[in-house]
Amino acid sequence: MTLLLALVAGALIGLSLGALGGGGSILAVPVLVYALGQGAAQATTGSLVVVGVTSLVGAVAAHRAGNVLLARGVTFGAVATGGAIAGARASTVVSETVLLAAFAVLMLMVGTLLAVRQWQGRGASQDGLHARRPSLDDPIITFSPRFACQCPRALKVLITATLVGLLTGFLGVGGGFLVVPALLVALALPMEYAAGTSLVVITITSGVALIARAGSGVAPDWWPVVALTAAAAIAAVIGARLADRADTRRLSAAFTGLVLVVAAFTAAQALPALI
Repeated sequence: MTLLLALVAGALIGLSLGALGGGGSILAVPVLVYALGQGAAQATTGSLVVVGVTSLVGAVAAHRAGNVLLARGVTFGAVATGGAIAGARASTVVSETVLLAAFAVLMLMVGTLLAVRQWQGRGASQDGLHARRPSLDDPIITFSPRFACQCPRALKVLITATLVGLLTGFLGVGGGFLVVPALLVALALPMEYAAGTSLVVITITSGVALIARAGSGVAPDWWPVVALTAAAAIAAVIGARLADRADTRRLSAAFTGLVLVVAAFTAAQALPALI
């Protein structure tokens, strides 16, 4: 029964990642805690495996489709590693009650943001979706032939990347809902490339956070995590193909509803424990 739950939950996570470009990993922690019986620290660690592998699969698929700006994704991810390490270390010194309560608040915020985005997206024009690929000849910092720095943009990258890393390291989530806007604001990427490039960032920060947690003495029950990850990775590929045929607006609306339901349940379980 545990294996079946892991496979079903992994399929939902992967379908969301593949069809909608992210979001599904936010479900990994509550699934691991409430459906598969793992502790909060175990779940946030195991979630990093699910997030990292599914993001890697999605990033490869997006790169093949020409929707990834690899150099910018790697650069942003490298800047975010400091935050990822700090977040991972911080997660080991707080109680599981605080960890779950923080995750519940995050889920409620994400669910609300998804609902607002869904409402604002109604009737939006599809014009300009296929923007031209931005050139890479406008660097933020150059050293040759002379030093030049677009310091306000550099500061944006540093702050947003660090926040993304902290979120990933502390709560074990990919943070695609934060990475995509961060790439839009800090690196001025067209929306067409932001979702795919965000998967590169998430792969890097998840891997770094997982390494930082190694040796903390908290290890998840690996078999459910492996089953969850495998199902999510396979479903991500199916979801990417489904996105070309299905109405992604309906899929997004259904996923938003699911996140809000899970967020309400997680909050009802976690927040009273703080009192």
